[in-house]
Amino acid sequence: MNFQLETILLAVGLFCGMIFLMELGRRIGQARKARDPEAAHKGIGAVEGAVFALLGLIIAFTFSGALSRFNDRRLLVGEESNAIGTAYLRVGLLPRETQPEIQALFRRYVDVRWDTYHHMDDKAALRKKLAEADALQKEIWSKSLSACGRPDAPAQATLLLLPALNAMIDITTTRIVATQEHPPMVVFWLLCILALAGALLAGYGMSESRGRSLIHMIFFAVAISITVFVIIDLEYPRSGLIRIDSADQVLYDLRQSMN
Repeated sequence: MNFQLETILLAVGLFCGMIFLMELGRRIGQARKARDPEAAHKGIGAVEGAVFALLGLIIAFTFSGALSRFNDRRLLVGEESNAIGTAYLRVGLLPRETQPEIQALFRRYVDVRWDTYHHMDDKAALRKKLAEADALQKEIWSKSLSACGRPDAPAQATLLLLPALNAMIDITTTRIVATQEHPPMVVFWLLCILALAGALLAGYGMSESRGRSLIHMIFFAVAISITVFVIIDLEYPRSGLIRIDSADQVLYDLRQSMN
């Protein structure tokens, strides 16, 4: 199933579950109030406070972490573009006759890197693109090393080009790790369970009034459901509605400058 659809269904399911549990909690509270009016709401304030405080804490940490990782992933696109651009410019230090072949490999490499992060939903295509990029890295390194070893290669070519190539290669590993860095799934399950528990307690608290407040029930459920949806979407910015594809423009601009 499509990730985006799964996230939307999760948010809708959470919303429906919270509405149901608020109504259930309200009816439980009314039933207990009918049996024992004085003790119906004694001692629940501490429990409600603890659950909602924990819910707020989990939301704050998961949202903050997701937003931080989203920004880090977006910045890494720029860092990779800078690393490739620097290495490409330093190819100009090599003997003139060796430059065209290596520059052509760079152009192919940027094309592959551009395609790699537009195949995140297709695991087979992603593995193929990563393998292709790895092969190009090795070829660029091998040919650059060979060119640096030529008698007519200036000494600064080795000193400047090889570290730049090393940085270009290292940033790909950093980006792969960044795409796989997520909180354990148990954190998301805990967030949903606390939201449902909070809905049950909120409904129980509403039982003190005779009529139900649909505005408060719907608003609470919508607010929590949308927050969970946004947190998950931020964690997977290549698959959901909130995306970092616009950051890839720097790679596209770099590729155009290589023509």
